[in-house]
Amino acid sequence: MRNMRTGAAVVVIGLALAACGGEGDAKKADTKAGAGASSQTVSVVTASLQNLPRTVTASGTVSAWEEVPVGAETGGLTATGVYVDEGTWVRQGQPLVQMNDALLRAQLRQQQAAVQTAEANAARDQAALGRAQELKERGFLSQASLDTALANHRASSANVAAAQASLSETRTRLSQAIIKAPVSGLVISRSVTRGQIIAAGTELFRIVRDGRLELDAQVPETDMALVRAGQGAVISSDQVGETTGRVRIVTPEVDAETRLGTARIAITGGAFRPGMFARARIQVGDQPAVTVPTAAVLYRENRAGVFVMGTDSRARFQPVTVLSRTVDSTAVSGLAAGSRVVVAGAGFLGDGDRVTVAAAARPAPVRAAAPAKK
Repeated sequence: MRNMRTGAAVVVIGLALAACGGEGDAKKADTKAGAGASSQTVSVVTASLQNLPRTVTASGTVSAWEEVPVGAETGGLTATGVYVDEGTWVRQGQPLVQMNDALLRAQLRQQQAAVQTAEANAARDQAALGRAQELKERGFLSQASLDTALANHRASSANVAAAQASLSETRTRLSQAIIKAPVSGLVISRSVTRGQIIAAGTELFRIVRDGRLELDAQVPETDMALVRAGQGAVISSDQVGETTGRVRIVTPEVDAETRLGTARIAITGGAFRPGMFARARIQVGDQPAVTVPTAAVLYRENRAGVFVMGTDSRARFQPVTVLSRTVDSTAVSGLAAGSRVVVAGAGFLGDGDRVTVAAAARPAPVRAAAPAKK
């Protein structure tokens, strides 16, 4: 009997110890849970909708506004002088190439003599016609003789016209022996050398009309509706720096493969050259955009985003697209206006963390200045 009582006492003591140990474990678990529920204090700003200057970024190749090919109208002559080279600015009518015109000058003298001969014959036949008409009126000449004199006069007049036409043709060919610039501009290519026999129609030079260049900017189809003729732009290149420009025309076609349209931007000044690569920032005017403080925008896994406060006091990472950025504010898409965005402390948060919003600091009261002692 005594052994049974002793065993029962041991069991009771063991149960009591187990109960005490369970209570201690529960307290530890509650302590850990409380520690996990602790939150970080952050500051929050409401995302607002504002009208901001919007820019569309594009890139492309610099090309000539208008390239004018220069060729020879008269062929078979040798170039005896080449007066300009690539990179030369020329004015309209400036001589570019002189061709051998000795044969043409000889033909010109021959045509001038032919004209003089035809004019002399025409004067002789004119005088003969006058005498024939006078004799016919007196009855001393038949009608047939008068008709012959009239025909001779008409033939000699036609010979004068033919000789003058030949002379005009020779003069024109002689003037074409000097190849002149059809427009003012910059010579960008030359394919003629001294001593070369030039064929008619051969391209000898290529001139950029007025030296005007433009950028064929490739614009994404999503931004094509924002770009219009007359908008200003800033054009930049790593080689020659920046200059200004203006959209001249927006082509109505979008490439089916690249989904890009073309905006032709006239370049003002700068040292750009045809064929160079350049970028453009086109000012498309004020556009409504959701703005947040720049400090609120973070990058996680190469994606821009902000932490947005939920109703459960937890911060959720919201990916956004950055439209424009300044030191103080950033315009984004993918975020609703009125969202509460974490600013201070955002860099230390993880998605779903519980946070505590810091109260806004109250401005210090303004104290009245103490009266001056007399």
